[in-house]
Amino acid sequence: MDQANAPRKPIRLWPGATAAVLLLIVGFVVPRIVPGSGAIGIIGGVAGGLLIVVWWLLFSRAPWSERLGAIVFMGAALFVTPLIVHESISNGLMGRMPYVFGIPVVSLALVAAVAAGRSLSSGRRSALIAVAILVGCGAMTLVRTGGITGDADPDLHWRWTQTPEERLLAESRDESLAPPAAPAARPAEKPPVAAAEAPAVPSATAPVTETPKKEATKNVPRAAAPPAADPVRAATKAEWPGFRGPARNGIVRGVQLETDWSAKPPIELWRRPIGPGWSSFAVGGDLIYTQEQRGEDELVSSYRLSTGEPVWRHRDPVRFWESNGGAGPRGTPTVHNGRVYTMGATGIVNALDARSGAVVWSRNAASDTGVETPGWGFASSPLVVNDVVIVAASGRLAGYDADTGEPRWLGPTGGSGYSSPHLVTLDGMPQILLLRGSRTISVSPVDGKLLWEHTWQPGVGIVQPALAGRDVLIVTGDAMGGLGIRRVAVAKGAAGWTVEERWTSRGLKPYFNDFVVHNGHAFGFDGSILACIDLNDGERKWKGGRYGHGQLLLLPDQDALFVLSEEGELALVRAAPDKFTELARFKALEGKTWNHPVLVHDVLLVRNGEEMAAFRLPTEGGSTTR
Repeated sequence: MDQANAPRKPIRLWPGATAAVLLLIVGFVVPRIVPGSGAIGIIGGVAGGLLIVVWWLLFSRAPWSERLGAIVFMGAALFVTPLIVHESISNGLMGRMPYVFGIPVVSLALVAAVAAGRSLSSGRRSALIAVAILVGCGAMTLVRTGGITGDADPDLHWRWTQTPEERLLAESRDESLAPPAAPAARPAEKPPVAAAEAPAVPSATAPVTETPKKEATKNVPRAAAPPAADPVRAATKAEWPGFRGPARNGIVRGVQLETDWSAKPPIELWRRPIGPGWSSFAVGGDLIYTQEQRGEDELVSSYRLSTGEPVWRHRDPVRFWESNGGAGPRGTPTVHNGRVYTMGATGIVNALDARSGAVVWSRNAASDTGVETPGWGFASSPLVVNDVVIVAASGRLAGYDADTGEPRWLGPTGGSGYSSPHLVTLDGMPQILLLRGSRTISVSPVDGKLLWEHTWQPGVGIVQPALAGRDVLIVTGDAMGGLGIRRVAVAKGAAGWTVEERWTSRGLKPYFNDFVVHNGHAFGFDGSILACIDLNDGERKWKGGRYGHGQLLLLPDQDALFVLSEEGELALVRAAPDKFTELARFKALEGKTWNHPVLVHDVLLVRNGEEMAAFRLPTEGGSTTR
């Protein structure tokens, strides 16, 4: 028989079907059953899709016109899909989500269509392939994400469903608000500033006080100078002044908790919805402070510690959003001397009256430092050292006069990151540490001048450094997760500061989850699993307990870790190097939880991007530590 007229061999389906099964297992099944394997799922899904393309082009036996036509159509579909899917999909994973999911989807559609149309003519099979690819890509237009987890798993919802923020806005439209008082008088030549007055001690039943919106991009001087010695401000004591506690190290002293939470569970004091944001809390007296997003306004909010009732809100007419982490501010307020200092996700730095929310002064750190808003937003929590408020505008530090907001100094340029300024004392000298890019820097809190720096591998600084004796512990990571931890010896000699690496370890690889130091060991998250390393050599002692990408506190009086998991569960874990031991567990919140917990005496504050709650924890002996 003439070779040209010989019957064409049937489609060779089994290699494509095998690749499709492997894609489904590695790309979709494994991430569902193996915690921490999100990156494997992404790589497996894309690799499986490309393997299907190789099969189709080289081993399928389909006519070449059909092979090339299907590949061109798949490419066109992948090009168009990002233009029509929900913005949370098109911007997800730094803009890669349409392809991360699109490649597996169109590849599986190709295999399914070829299997269903194996006996059809080439033309009809090509039409079926085109329909299958369109259906697959069309399905992607029906969903949105509420962000991703620390392991890059998307939080998928139907596109038409409301977000928690939209539900909150709908529910709070009729909320009673007190009209603000007129702004305080100030010189006419200065830009206007929003100000609102509330009672000196707002009652628990008083309506919420809101400050008027102000232009977000202008630097605004203070509304009025306070007396030189304000007895109310001076007497105000912040039990939890801001990010990670008084020393920014996540250590809570003077608390010992009961470990049998089945017999004595945490008691819920109150719970209420809140706008999105990854802010934690600052606590002063019966007032707590946090930051959130509500629609087009970024809020600094004060609530009552005892009841959860709102006291006042300050609004800035800005909105930051990115698909992975969602909307809202990332930093945590700082309470100091009767004022609340905050930094928003777009760089707005506010000084507010702690009792009323009235604006004292406001700056824009982005414009002051010449730094563009980073991809995940400004995440710095202000640090107050004497009379200077210090913030990190990505990788550049800026110091402001605490009373007036006037710039005091700018730190060295270069680098980027999401870490906050960290105060330590080394060789008797107070200094501010900041992790930024490949470098850790130290500057003087007085004038911002560089004292020393240490260069490691390129990465992104997110978590806080820590002290190990007289040494410094630093960490780094990249877009896929933590890369490791390093101990450096820092000393001041006759020739200046010296920095020497002691060891580098991959036994503990924090990403955006801070770690704690206790009795010669570091405890933290190695990916999504808790781990402990020896600070003498960096060797891992144990790894156990899957809490996702959560946060933790250290209770040194009890040798215990207080863990808040990524899924909103509380856990009490022994802070000991011999083995991992979980003592208790309790469900506290629903939804993805990246925010740091706060423990004031026996009252626990937790929140995420949807809700916040307060619990009274059972203490040993049944009494509080007040």
